Amino acid sequence: MRYLVPFSLLITALLANYAVLAADDLSFALSLKEHKFTPSQLTIPADKRVKLTIKNLDSTPAEFESQNFTAEKVVPAGGEVSLYIGPLKAGTYGFFDDFHEDETKGTLIAK
Repeated sequence: MRYLVPFSLLITALLANYAVLAADDLSFALSLKEHKFTPSQLTIPADKRVKLTIKNLDSTPAEFESQNFTAEKVVPAGGEVSLYIGPLKAGTYGFFDDFHEDETKGTLIAK
C-alpha cells in the first residue's frame, strides 16, 4: 500500500511525457518502386525529430541508408519500416538503397 502513491505518480509522469512526445511526432513517408524513391526529394523541418516510414513495393529487399545522417534500416520486399531521423540542421542530405546504390538515391532537405 505504501508504494501505491509513488507508483501512481510515476505512471502519471510517464503517460504525460508520452502524450507530449506523441503530439510532437512529425511523420513523413517514402516508397520504393522499381528501385526508385518516391518522392526522390523530401523536405522536412529543420531542428525537429521526424518519423520516416519507408514502404518497399519491390519484390526484393532494400536497405535505406545515409552517410550524412544516422540511418540504416533494411526494408523487406513488400514490407515497410519506420525510423526516426534528426533533429537535423538546415541543409541537404543524401540517402540511398545500399543494395542498389547506383540507381536508388534520394535527397532529404531540412528547412
